[in-house]
Amino acid sequence: MRTQTDKGLTLSRAREQTDALFHLVRPESLYDRPIAERHRLVFYIGHLETFDWNLIGRYALDRRSFQPEFDRLFAFGIDPPPGELPADRPADWPGLGEVERYNQRTRDEIDDVLEEVPEQLVHVAVEHRLMHAETLAYLLHNLPYGKKVAPPGPMTGPTPSGLPVPRMIEIPAGPARMGREPGEGFGWDNEFQAHTVEVPAFAISRYKTTNGEYLQFVRQGAAPPHFWVEREGDWFYRGMFAEIPLPLDWPVYATYQEAESFARWRGMRLLSEPEFHRAACAPPASGNFDFRHWDPLPVTAGERADREPVPEQMFGNGWEWTSTAFAPFPGFAPFPFYDNYSAPFFDGRHYVLKGASPRTAACFLRPSFRNWFRPSYPYLYAGFRLVAS
Repeated sequence: MRTQTDKGLTLSRAREQTDALFHLVRPESLYDRPIAERHRLVFYIGHLETFDWNLIGRYALDRRSFQPEFDRLFAFGIDPPPGELPADRPADWPGLGEVERYNQRTRDEIDDVLEEVPEQLVHVAVEHRLMHAETLAYLLHNLPYGKKVAPPGPMTGPTPSGLPVPRMIEIPAGPARMGREPGEGFGWDNEFQAHTVEVPAFAISRYKTTNGEYLQFVRQGAAPPHFWVEREGDWFYRGMFAEIPLPLDWPVYATYQEAESFARWRGMRLLSEPEFHRAACAPPASGNFDFRHWDPLPVTAGERADREPVPEQMFGNGWEWTSTAFAPFPGFAPFPFYDNYSAPFFDGRHYVLKGASPRTAACFLRPSFRNWFRPSYPYLYAGFRLVAS
């Protein structure tokens, strides 16, 4: 019997996270496309193993492909420009049994050679899979409730307790350390190289912007966010497994465009990536991240009364949009084994997000990690907070 090493255990735990997500979908719905801009769910069943095989089996160890058509079919996700949606049909995809046999052989072959694989590539495989554990949650969130099977246990956290008192916190001028250096541990290509940016003084809201605050904006004529639905004059939040009356003290999940419009309406702006680094304390040991909850918690959850007020929940409970367009740091070099991870998105049409959401794995709480999306993409667990210069 093969004994699992640290590499094997880490990869096995990541597999458990993604396997569990597919088990939430009723089998007849695995060929659905919950988000029009993304692939059908069956693609992701094959993609995770294909990525590992192409990276480890083909690139690292130059193993002979046993099903090259699947190695190509499931290789890449999509990020189409607005208005350019995929048009494939369920019949264009292989049968589920065939995909599952491919997946099992891929896992068996990778597990047999994992100890020969460079540590960096194992990190890439694990973090790529855990990223998809979050993006799959976005997809499943948009699958009709009747097509999902809710896991046992409570679906939401603490009962809402009313709107918190808004407060701005002054952040003095000073340096922000961006990125990381080689030797500081694993990072993706866009996290390098480390450098320092001088940041002028600014004030930042203590809490993420709440549903209650955004509701005032909607009542003034703004469109509601994607996660809201109105029923007979009352607003509800579309949770992962059920609609609930809109929790006013939860963070609002919104697009970059919606966040920027709200900030202008309030006479303020969004924070920049360097300002995030100036304002954020060290990532907490616990919080609403690492798959602990399916939906948000109140923006006050976890705050401590025994300390000087600080910006709360800068890691967890929702990514935070920044005003910074996704771009390379000085000295950027793409990974030779994954040269299209970052570079295609340095196009001025994607914006950096920082922090973490309820479905973000703990490994991504390192301060240098950078997330990014299009400004109109509405499906993210992403909010924002206000800044004044």
